[in-house]
Amino acid sequence: MAEKKVAEIIELISTLEEDTSVPKNIRRALSEAKERLKGSEELSTRVSAAVYAIESVSEDINMPMHARTQIWTILSALESIKR
Repeated sequence: MAEKKVAEIIELISTLEEDTSVPKNIRRALSEAKERLKGSEELSTRVSAAVYAIESVSEDINMPMHARTQIWTILSALESIKR
């Protein structure tokens, strides 16, 4: 069940990652988070690493508002898996 949720989150990240209105540094962090989620470590380790990567840019002032909303959605979904 959790792996299915992770796959859905990866889809959300991919969509946002392809949005050219999102600054490169944020897309880079999203790409890193996606790769962490696809890794072979234990699920909680992958999720924590992805949250860390995304949180590092979540307050970037150059982020468009729609992207900020999607990032909060992604972080919320990741946090729900951690529990």
